[in-house]
Amino acid sequence: MTEQQRQRPVAPPPPGRRPPAPPPPGRVRAAATDATQQMPVSAKTRPTMPPRPGATVMKAAPAMPKAPTSNKPQRSPGQPSLDEIIRQANEDGFSDIHLGVGEVPRMRDRGEIAPTEYPLTDEATFWSWLHEVLTDQEIQKFKDTKEFDGATQYDFARVRINVFDTLNGPAIVMRLIPLKILTMEQLRLPPVFKDISDAHKGLILVTGPTGSGKSTTMAAMIDYINKEHAKHIITIEDPIEFVHKSRKSLIKQREVGQHTLLFDNALKAALREDPDLILVGEMRDRGTVNTALKAAQTGHLVMGTLHTNSAIKTIERILNLYNADEQHSMRVALAESVVSIIAQGLCRTTDGKRAAYHDILINTETMKEYIAKGQYEEMNELMMTSEFDGMLTMNMALFNLYQEGRITEETALEKSPTPNEMAQMLRGRI
Repeated sequence: MTEQQRQRPVAPPPPGRRPPAPPPPGRVRAAATDATQQMPVSAKTRPTMPPRPGATVMKAAPAMPKAPTSNKPQRSPGQPSLDEIIRQANEDGFSDIHLGVGEVPRMRDRGEIAPTEYPLTDEATFWSWLHEVLTDQEIQKFKDTKEFDGATQYDFARVRINVFDTLNGPAIVMRLIPLKILTMEQLRLPPVFKDISDAHKGLILVTGPTGSGKSTTMAAMIDYINKEHAKHIITIEDPIEFVHKSRKSLIKQREVGQHTLLFDNALKAALREDPDLILVGEMRDRGTVNTALKAAQTGHLVMGTLHTNSAIKTIERILNLYNADEQHSMRVALAESVVSIIAQGLCRTTDGKRAAYHDILINTETMKEYIAKGQYEEMNELMMTSEFDGMLTMNMALFNLYQEGRITEETALEKSPTPNEMAQMLRGRI
């Protein structure tokens, strides 16, 4: 067919004639194919043709990956959230939560560890729990150092957190600290605690093993001072446990690692911050002890804690931080600075609750002489015979609880620092 014939318009058929027959099916498909090849087609409808031999094959650009919904690990099916565990522990009155990879979650119920019905903790679930209460930076700090101390706040409690690594994998211990601070009367503390808290200068030490209620006792004393005295109170803690609000006193709380780098640095800086009372969460080394004694000797009231089991052993523990040639001068410094040393423990009562018992040393004039001379036996005898000054030994405190019917004879003997003496008191020989 010539070019002119292809371009010549096709005239309509004259009236009365039948239209021409349609072309064979094969020609229709060919025409349709030719038309389709001239039209733009999308990538989805374009047919995949095999490459010609020797031709350069163009690779399609890779598809963009979908953004992940979350980079945080997800807990395994059937596992509770950490929020559920903490809330349940608070409702049941537990004081501590113990979680670890490969272990069933456990709780501390009035001093005793108790298992739960939660499933075994796997690693993915554990890391998801950490992301519930820690920031990415805090989790990275734990990965780098294998240790982490911190705290978080709920609407019903403050939770102290310690994360550590173990043979089975990472673990976490959380202590539930109530937001409401109990008063001295609610804790049934001896009346002398108010007299001790009324001091204007000197050193007050509250000691005892971990979990003996030191923080609760000190919080009650600070709360009493806050309500009764107009003072500037600075606390240095690791981490902050009980949160105080300024009442009659002005309270500033600082956390080591968040508001200051070191205990000793914060304590030295506190001396320039016009304080009346400085609370040191823990007196860990001789540098902190030196600064605390200096503050107590220059007209400030200093409160601190140590991990010792009795008031007299607290003095020995402090002196052991120094060389033999320094100990005499330190005994004199302690004799001049100490207001009181309170050693504390907790025991289970007959009604299923817990009660505190105390070893209370009050620094009277006679006690000052004994401290300066290092006469420990005389100090103990003076504590046993000076109840009118507010002094008390642990055996006396336990015996009083036994007479009140709050603890059993077995508990008194178990918690006594000198069981032989306790046995004689129970038999009426002392």
